[in-house]
Amino acid sequence: MSLLDAVNITKRFAGITALDAVSMQVESGESVGLIGPNGAGKTTFFNCLLGMLRPDAGSVTFDERDLTRAPVYRRARAGIGRTFQRIELFAGMSVRDHLLVAERCRLGTGRFWKDILNLAAPSGDEKARVLATLELLRLDDVADAPIESLSLGRGRLVEVGRALMTEPKLLLLDEPSSGLDASETAALADTLRAVQSERGTAVLLVEHDVEFVRTFARRLYVLDFGTLIATGATAAVLGSAEVRKAYLGETV
Repeated sequence: MSLLDAVNITKRFAGITALDAVSMQVESGESVGLIGPNGAGKTTFFNCLLGMLRPDAGSVTFDERDLTRAPVYRRARAGIGRTFQRIELFAGMSVRDHLLVAERCRLGTGRFWKDILNLAAPSGDEKARVLATLELLRLDDVADAPIESLSLGRGRLVEVGRALMTEPKLLLLDEPSSGLDASETAALADTLRAVQSERGTAVLLVEHDVEFVRTFARRLYVLDFGTLIATGATAAVLGSAEVRKAYLGETV
């Protein structure tokens, strides 16, 4: 069985079908892309996988566990992490603090509440886990910098790091290259490959940057108006006439 098996996911809003029996599989350690034009249903699909939306039909199985009706926190604890299209970081906190808070949320201890009152010093284990993630993402040189001093590209990496602190088996990335220039996008792709190599984390990303998708994802799924129109190896899918017409706007 695959790490993720989403079968016939269907979601309607006020009679409009946003997702029509969409199925997807992701294997352990795999890099998979989900692409399609604006309004195709990509973020809705992500929200159904994570439990932020409940599908009207279909099932979600993750790591051989049925999570179809599980709340968001149980899916996170099962090993699904996520970043969002709109960057969500906290001014006044350092890079290290962002990862430390995520670590304490993962542990689910009362120390998190002491953090709010600035009463709890990090343990040696917490410091070590945070440092390992900082080094993996090449953020150790800005570990104690305020988050607002970082470039957008490095801010994206902080979000990835925060998600990695939960020890996900699958990382859902919603347009991670949004707002990045070509060099920042290439650096992000390199870092994600390093994460997969070291930790074996599977990655499923929604992305509009075709070059990023081409170089990073091994397989693709393509949505158009809530319907899955293509799936397969990245090069073959991007070369499909139907995909070029729907996604790239090319005439065939």
